Amino acid sequence: MDSLKKHANWIVAGILLLHFAVSLSVSAQESAIYDEKAHIPAAYSYVRYGDMRLNPEHPPLLKDLAGLPFLALQPAFPLQSSEWQAGVNEQWAIGDMFINCTRPDMLCNDADALLFWSRLPIILLSVLLGIMLFVWTKALGGTLAGLFAVTLYAADPNIIAHNHYVTTDLGSAAFIFAASYFFVRFLKAPSLKNVVVAGIFLGLAELAKFSAVLLFPLFGLFAILYALTKQRPESDAGNMISFKLRTLFQYGFKFTGSVLVCFALIWSLYAWNTINMPGEKLVDAADLYLSQQNAPAMFAHALVVNTSGSELLKPFSEYFLGVAMVFSRVASGNPHYFLGEVSSQSSPWYFPVVFLLKETLPFLFLLFFALCYSLYRIGASVAAGHIRSLSSFFAFVGRSIRRKPAQYLAASFILLYGYVSITGNLTIGFRHLFPILPFLYMLVAKTVFDFLKRRQAEPATHKTCSWIFGIMVFIIAAIPVLAYPGYLSYFNPAAGGNANGYRYVTDSNYDWGQDLKNLDGFVETHNRCKAGTESQSETGRCAITAGYPAIDRIRVDYFGGGSPIYYLQDKYIPWWDKREPESGWYAISSFFYQESLYRQKRPEERNYEWLQNIQPVTRAGDSIFIYYIPEK
Repeated sequence: MDSLKKHANWIVAGILLLHFAVSLSVSAQESAIYDEKAHIPAAYSYVRYGDMRLNPEHPPLLKDLAGLPFLALQPAFPLQSSEWQAGVNEQWAIGDMFINCTRPDMLCNDADALLFWSRLPIILLSVLLGIMLFVWTKALGGTLAGLFAVTLYAADPNIIAHNHYVTTDLGSAAFIFAASYFFVRFLKAPSLKNVVVAGIFLGLAELAKFSAVLLFPLFGLFAILYALTKQRPESDAGNMISFKLRTLFQYGFKFTGSVLVCFALIWSLYAWNTINMPGEKLVDAADLYLSQQNAPAMFAHALVVNTSGSELLKPFSEYFLGVAMVFSRVASGNPHYFLGEVSSQSSPWYFPVVFLLKETLPFLFLLFFALCYSLYRIGASVAAGHIRSLSSFFAFVGRSIRRKPAQYLAASFILLYGYVSITGNLTIGFRHLFPILPFLYMLVAKTVFDFLKRRQAEPATHKTCSWIFGIMVFIIAAIPVLAYPGYLSYFNPAAGGNANGYRYVTDSNYDWGQDLKNLDGFVETHNRCKAGTESQSETGRCAITAGYPAIDRIRVDYFGGGSPIYYLQDKYIPWWDKREPESGWYAISSFFYQESLYRQKRPEERNYEWLQNIQPVTRAGDSIFIYYIPEK
């Protein structure tokens, strides 16, 4: 144990270096996922042209980071296209041109190069989150707890699955966690430096994803609670009420200053990203997306219209347009497949079920243990007579918040964010729970090591617990090795593993378009096998499809951000479920397969029901089913 503590920094560096290498490797094997087709061209247009007309429903920070490497590459961009010149948020069409070479007369970029360089900053941000997690957990629970928290984080297949995509999920988790860390430092020592730093990181969190707006009421509440629970120093000559009022005013005033710093940063980054953006584009977007006849939408529309023409107010006009678009989308919902049903209405069971299916079994066990042990400790305090009345209960809570603001803030954020997610109407992926994961790793690691420390007085029990914990760490470290490289489609063994996850949920939980390059690789390998030029023609890969003809054409129903024609070229036949079945090769995304089977349809409407009793020949990755239908 002493050796682990002594070399902790090197161990963390090794864990995160391996995490970085695995992330790079997986990224190189995967095609563009669905959302990247919108985010990547927006990223370049922000940093190169100072124009946010694409993808305004998300803040610009993470796209700015993803777009910075493009300044050296200088890829071609469709500035002269009608979609850019006259369109309103034509992010998907621009994405096809920019990434997938759908307009070779105008431009043609290397899709793999664009993916590599835009994803690299997100992977680096993932490493920084691991470092922050170690630093904060070490401060709360000791060096070993910090090492364990980093292990939980770096070995989680869900983190590895998403930490290389140009989306907002991993980045929002990183900046919300960092903002919370620096806010706790502000609570403990509200100096001018800590006020400014806390405001900067609060601003970065808001610039990463709009869901970070939850931090404003949460941080404000904790600033009040911490002020009210602060002990009066013996040197203070005033009475308790005057001390409480002075402390409350001090924290309220300084937290307000922190919020002002936050909005100054928001204005600054939005100003840089909209410096060349015509104000009319904001009005066009507001007309398109905020046309609902309800009071919030009408208010947001009027705000954008009245501020978009001012260079001083345009950054906030763009910011509030994005906020309004997100709230509008959350209210309307998104069609999704969940447990045999396709619906736009959310289920309160969605996130709890998906969490239980996709998180690893060791982590679920540890989380359950940590929760039970924490409740046991609270119960022990009650039994010991520390809480005898309502006043003693409030005194206990006050002391706890004063002594453990980080733990209470983390737990409160988990509960608040979880409640908002469960009761919201946007249920399209486990990734939306990412902001709570670093807090869970931290709290679980601290609780586990608190438990082990309390067992030190019982050598036999401590030894047994240590052995169990060691076995658990080994299993946790083995999971990403065994799951490689199918991290996005990871489901724990109790859910049936990667092979069966699509039966429960799809979209970014299983099939986000990541396996198109694997489909291209399968077609090439199979055709080399049939030609006798594949190096493993006698065994291995060629044995899988030995009895099937070469693939001259393949019918593809693909869900994702890549382009089948970019990779498959003249072998690609566009396909969808309503077409009359033919003989030949098929590649069907599990996303479209499940939605086709379970959505409501007219009696005469065709779907993929005819494929239900046909076993796929194989799969491209986990998410694309490959069939061969012989001549009848």
